[in-house]
Amino acid sequence: MNYTLFDLLKLLGSLGMFLYGMKIMSEGLQKIAGNKLRSILSAMTANRFMGIFTGVLITALIQSSSATTVMVVSFVNAKILTLAQSVSVIMGANIGTTVTAWLISLFGFKVDIAVMVLPIIAFAIPLMFSKRSRNQSLAEFIMGFAFLFMGLEFLKTNVPDIQNNPDMLAFLHGYSDMGYASILLFVLIGTVLTIVVQSSSATVAITLVMCSQGWISFEIACATILGENIGTTITANLAALSANVSAKRAAFAHFMFNVFGVIWALVLFYPFTKMIASIVSNIGPGEPHRLTAFLAGMSPETISAISSGGSLSSELEALRTEYISLQTAVSYSLSLFHSMFNIINVTMMIWFVNVYVKICTKLIKGRKQDEEFQLKHISAGILTTGELSILQAKRETLVYAERMKRMSDMCKDLYYEKSEKNFLKTFGRIEKYENISDRMEVEIGNYLRKVSEGRLSAASKEMIRDILRVITEIESVGDSMYNMARTINRKNENAEKFTPELDEHVETMFELITKALDRMIEVLEIETPQKTDMDISINLEHEINTLRNKLKMHNIEDVNSKKYDYTVGVIYMDLIAECEKLGDYAINVVEAWCNNTSE
Repeated sequence: MNYTLFDLLKLLGSLGMFLYGMKIMSEGLQKIAGNKLRSILSAMTANRFMGIFTGVLITALIQSSSATTVMVVSFVNAKILTLAQSVSVIMGANIGTTVTAWLISLFGFKVDIAVMVLPIIAFAIPLMFSKRSRNQSLAEFIMGFAFLFMGLEFLKTNVPDIQNNPDMLAFLHGYSDMGYASILLFVLIGTVLTIVVQSSSATVAITLVMCSQGWISFEIACATILGENIGTTITANLAALSANVSAKRAAFAHFMFNVFGVIWALVLFYPFTKMIASIVSNIGPGEPHRLTAFLAGMSPETISAISSGGSLSSELEALRTEYISLQTAVSYSLSLFHSMFNIINVTMMIWFVNVYVKICTKLIKGRKQDEEFQLKHISAGILTTGELSILQAKRETLVYAERMKRMSDMCKDLYYEKSEKNFLKTFGRIEKYENISDRMEVEIGNYLRKVSEGRLSAASKEMIRDILRVITEIESVGDSMYNMARTINRKNENAEKFTPELDEHVETMFELITKALDRMIEVLEIETPQKTDMDISINLEHEINTLRNKLKMHNIEDVNSKKYDYTVGVIYMDLIAECEKLGDYAINVVEAWCNNTSE
């Protein structure tokens, strides 16, 4: 088998298509998901047992644990599933992949998703040219899904063709009689094989070929399968390379879950394999250990004859029948080993989902720019008492406001940023925060709607209305800052230069906006704010309005006197006007917060 530089480039291109598919699939999913898909998946993963069932079901349907884990990573990347929910689904996927193996073994049923890639793309093309943004997002998701599986198929096609050249691995026979050291070696070999071939099903087939040819014993084959359980996690980790920190944690949880499982299986390896062999011997087609001795007692010519499909003498036909029976015994034994390993592993590890989450969070630390959408004080679960629920919503509203304050700091950094790379990174973070702002408003609003359906006092109902107004105004703060960032981006793209005087005016406006937002947060932190707490905010808002009017008049004079271009003046006033709007939203938040709590 020759493997050239061109073959290596095709392999790298396949990996690139896989990662690109993962990226646009996740982005499209995030745009079209909405609350319905999030609610369905949240219900299906409401607890760890439901999550495991979901993982088994999805894997049994699409018949690929790698595909399931990649989809889970994309769901986490799109913030549809939490890390804890993803861990339980991945556990279920490990069981689901053994269900698939039994279906293939018993019924020969297998669905090749890659065959459907081109029809899927054909279906997506009309949606790409739709005027509705939702249809365009759906097309993006479908195209990403197609590219992902196309890349996965190309990966399998362009790796070294070990599956069809198992004789390359015949040399491993010399390393299979070193006792427990051989077990550890073949765990490593199984891991590397699966990473190279990118399919645990293919490496299980390779393992069966090696075992049925007598190159390795049943125990060595079991050790190889343990390694394949580790190697199969590489697909999800590859998918997470271009994803956010939560997706990376989900992929690492899959790796850690399988590694811990392999560790306990190695500790109990010999008793475990003896139990499997005993079960198959008593209720199955035969003793799996006999195959190695059976082949060792025959000449290569005899083995070749009984392995062929031609007619044989009665004596050789009997040997062929026995050979097939022993191969079946080995196949069933390895399938049972794989199934029982994963079922026992999930049964033990299901109680430690939160421990996995904590370990992954500690080992894979998020950077400042990796902040993800996550409510801190309220959840979509069972509501507490009405009054306590309102208190939790108020705390969440404060968190919401603090996030928007960080967004305003980013806008200021964006204005003064000179590095193009850092500029684009900061602008991307602002876009991300604007998306977080929209989702927080919806989540807090839905939570308060549920609270309002309960039995509440008139004062509590009034308070809910005020909080709803507050979160609406805070969301407007986020929109305003995003518009400000877009204006700064337009200035940057057009290479427009502000005069030092204009920069000074913008700096003054930024300082006033910062004071207004800081005061807004101070008021939100007050347990029972009074009407008098609004005074500082009102004065700041008047100061912002006065400055805006003054700068507007100066801008007209400066443009007429040709101190700078008209285009510069337009961008400058757009920025100042957006700052003034932001000041209005800040005072609106303060007014709503002080409205009812002071009564």
